[in-house]
Amino acid sequence: MTYLQRWKSKLWLIGVAVGVICLVVGAYNGQLEDIYRKAIAICLECIGIG
Repeated sequence: MTYLQRWKSKLWLIGVAVGVICLVVGAYNGQLEDIYRKAIAICLECIGIG
């Protein structure tokens, strides 16, 4: 296994870790409720209820 192949095999793990960290920081800051509220509004608009 070359150096480049070893680096690529670990790159997805770094991406997942960064994503999880961003989710935790966003939830800690209270942004999770805002995103949930916007998602509900978009769903209701698509269905035609809202």
